[in-house]
Amino acid sequence: MTIHPAWVGLSLVGHLGAKTFRALLARFGTPEHVLTADESSLRAITGIGPKISQQIRAVDVQQVEANLRRWQARGVCVLTWQDDAYPEPLRPLDDAPPTLFVRGEQPINRPIAIVGTRHPTESNRRYAQNLASTLVEKGWCIVSGLALGVDAAAHMGALALPAGRTLAVLGGGVLNIFPPEHTRLADVVLRQGALLSETNPEAPASAGQLVARNRLISGLSEALIVIQTEADGGAMYAARFARAQGRPVYALDIDAGGNRLLLETGAHPLRPDLSDLPF
Repeated sequence: MTIHPAWVGLSLVGHLGAKTFRALLARFGTPEHVLTADESSLRAITGIGPKISQQIRAVDVQQVEANLRRWQARGVCVLTWQDDAYPEPLRPLDDAPPTLFVRGEQPINRPIAIVGTRHPTESNRRYAQNLASTLVEKGWCIVSGLALGVDAAAHMGALALPAGRTLAVLGGGVLNIFPPEHTRLADVVLRQGALLSETNPEAPASAGQLVARNRLISGLSEALIVIQTEADGGAMYAARFARAQGRPVYALDIDAGGNRLLLETGAHPLRPDLSDLPF
């Protein structure tokens, strides 16, 4: 697998989405030609304004090469659209990241997402953990976001079984664990799965990326399960992305506001006692 620094450097330009990345390649042919294009040519591309064009022209390929060596020395694998190992479920998506950064072993066999609030009730936290354990016994890989609450319970439920597999999708870099309280959990995930992000491996988490990573959580998965959320909770982003991507959405049949809204708008209900699971 050959990593092209110009590709990685271009993909890490702030606010440069996948559609614009594709448009740049269609116009200029290669990332190297994009980085050497003049400002007026760059700004002729829809979505490229003065700030993004300046960022593109400021990409230092030699610095990217040095960064890549440092990241790879710390166990980071770099995947692009051009790599066979790039996750197949993401390829058809219009906003699939041009570059992904992965630590650990990609456990993409039968991925299913479990998400929810950072502040679940104790019974719902236990449900998430028990559900994850039950699903990995059936051969599923648990996908979640390493957040406090439901996400952590889902990862831990998968990790409770020796053969359990789990994938944590981060809103920051895979070398800059967020939340920091889950650094140890991330280390355990690496022994039975992987950490994945589209951001610079050393970047801190940001509010925008924490939202954006939800499209990867849902996009990587065959289905999305919402354990507990309010109507304005972060898990609702994942549900909206899942529906847009054609992934089925399931919600625990409880009184939480977000769960009621999801169930009223077509989500499949799950019983609180783990009976009659459709997976």
